[in-house]
This record gives sequence, C-alpha cells and structure tokens, in this order.
Amino acid sequence: MKRYSKIAALLTLWGALSGTASAAVQDLPGGPAVRQLNLHAAATRIATEVSWLHWFMLITCTVIFILVFSVMFYSIWKHRKSVGHKPANFHESVMVELIWTAVPFVIVILMALPATKVLVASKDTSNADVTIKATGYQWKWGYDYLTGDAQGVSFLSTLDPVHREISNAGAQGNDVPNDYLLKVDNPLVVPVNKKIRVITTANDVIHAWGVPAFGVKQDAIPGFVRDTWFRSEKTGDFYGQCYELCGKEHAYMPIHVKVVSQDEFVKWSDQQKKVMAAKADDPAKVWTLAEITARGEKVYNANCSACHQPNGNGAGPIKPLNGSPVVNDADKTKQIQVVLNGRNAMPAWKQLSDTDIAAVISFTKNHWNNKTGQIVQPAEVLAQRGK
Repeated sequence: MKRYSKIAALLTLWGALSGTASAAVQDLPGGPAVRQLNLHAAATRIATEVSWLHWFMLITCTVIFILVFSVMFYSIWKHRKSVGHKPANFHESVMVELIWTAVPFVIVILMALPATKVLVASKDTSNADVTIKATGYQWKWGYDYLTGDAQGVSFLSTLDPVHREISNAGAQGNDVPNDYLLKVDNPLVVPVNKKIRVITTANDVIHAWGVPAFGVKQDAIPGFVRDTWFRSEKTGDFYGQCYELCGKEHAYMPIHVKVVSQDEFVKWSDQQKKVMAAKADDPAKVWTLAEITARGEKVYNANCSACHQPNGNGAGPIKPLNGSPVVNDADKTKQIQVVLNGRNAMPAWKQLSDTDIAAVISFTKNHWNNKTGQIVQPAEVLAQRGK
C-alpha cells in the first residue's frame, strides 16, 4: 500500500504543479476533465495498478534517456575536434558488449514483470458476481444482464437528444453542460465492490467498450465475443465512450456506468423488471391508429429524432421522413425493411420490439405532412424479420 500512497502523492503534486489536472477533475466527477494532464482518477484496483505502471514506465524511460544522452553529449562535447582531440582506433570489447546486452535485458525484465502481472489480472474474468453483455450498435449500446439480481433486464443506452441538439447548434462556453455528450437516457447500473464481467460484441461494425476510471477497454466485434471485468471501489457516475472509429456518429456513443450500493442495485433491478413486464406486448394484438401513433411518438423521440429531427425534415445527409416516398408508399413492407435492416447511413433497428417498430412506422406515416392513414401492426413487423 505504500507504493500506492506514494503514487497518489506524486499525482497530487503533478496536478498542483500543472494547475489544471486536480482542479479540472472536479468538472465532472467520474468523467473526463477539461485540460486534464494526468490519467483519470482510479476507481478500481486495476486502474490503480495501470496508473502506477504508467508512471513507473515513464520514469524508467526518462532516467534511461537522461543517462544515455548525458553520456553521449558529454562525450561529444569533451572530445570534440576543436580542442585538439584525435579520433581513437580501437577494437570491439567482449566485456562491453556483454554489459550493454545484459543491462537492457535486465531492464526489460524488470519492466515486464509488473506489466505482465497487471495484464493477467485484467484478463481474469472468473468468479464474477454480475455478468452483463454489452452490444455495440451504430450508434448506441445495448445491455443485457445475464446473471445477478438484475438477470433478464435489458435496455438500450443512447445519447441524450438534448446534447445532440446542442452539438448541432454549435453551442460553446456556458451553454455546454458539464456532462456534454456523455449523458445517456439509460445508464448501466452496477453494485459497488462486486466483480462485474462485461461480455462485448457488436451488431454491425467494430466498437470498443471502455471506462478510463475502471482501467478497462475491450473491443466489441461482430460475430465474436470478448470479455473484461471491473470491481468499482467507489459509488458514483463514471463515463467512457466508444474507442473504435465506428462511423459518422462515433462521437455520439457515450458509456455511462452508475455504481450504487447493493441495496440500491436490488431496488433498481426490481423496478426494471416491472418496467419490462409492463412493456411486454402480445405481437398478435391489433392496435388502433390513436393508440399505436401515441406510442410511436415516444419511440421516435427516444431513438429517431436525434438524426431525423423532431420535425422529420432530417439534416445534411440524413433523409427527411416528412414527405418521404418510402414512408408514404402504399407498400408498408418497404419501410419495415428499412427500419429492420437499415439502408445507406441509417443503421438497423432490429433490437427494438415488433410493437415499437410498428408504432414508430405508424407514427411517421401519419405525422407532419404524411397523412396516409395506414397502420402497421406488430404481426406485420414480425413477419418481415429475417427476410
């Protein structure tokens, strides 16, 4: 523990000298800091070890740099031609070659041992208390709780639409909130002091799930399963972002992990299960136009308005829904297929339920200047899946 206390003292000193790091961390606890110069404050043992390794490697390389270049510059200066030195003729020395081979070898081993220890520990995902699958979508995260008190709970985590509007407006300074481009509608909730295993995969392109405060980063690759883990020693909100360039909306794919006490986690789990049970719909149910468009408006605002805009007119390369030939086409299957499988820049939305997809399509067909009077029922969406 002495080692960690020394590192903490060093980090504090560095922040004080820089005049920005320690103060800036307070901008968003658990998130990135403005003008941050140091690694993020650690919330897990692994992150603490990574921070220690960072400084150990940096100091070791700096010392080697100073020693090697000091000898080199001293030799150049001391034995320069202008003061009368003559070039010497000498042959190789076995002893010198042994020394300059052995010393770097020992240094590399001394650097590799602690690094290997941390790497092996960071890959040990056994005996997890909670297992969660994180699926990357363009451009949001889907979470499924596979074990633990919240087993069976699943939801999508998407950037808050208000922040997207702020970005589109180009706001700066005081108009930008502290959690700018990090606030999501549904954060990932986990208990404190519990080992959380995160299984990563992706639905479309390569993404990467990571939170600096936890010392974790793991690629999410379509068709493959990877995993990582963390055990947060602190409660609070912690932030990350997709770390793999995944398309034009890459910057709008934040990660928000909310660490709570075990009791709060159990209460949250029970609440989420009730919400999911209430949302469970019979795909054979026949909806009225008023019912399904009211639900579709909520689905649209939560998932579609960020790109297509609340007025349905789109923006830039985003196609408008207001007056769209596909939306107004009498053949409802065309729009169903676009929503299910995506097209061009629009990602697939298969992760939404049949009822939600039917609702949002019905809403767009009967909103703004679109007055088709058409209703898409959940059974129609179900019939189009897999085609």
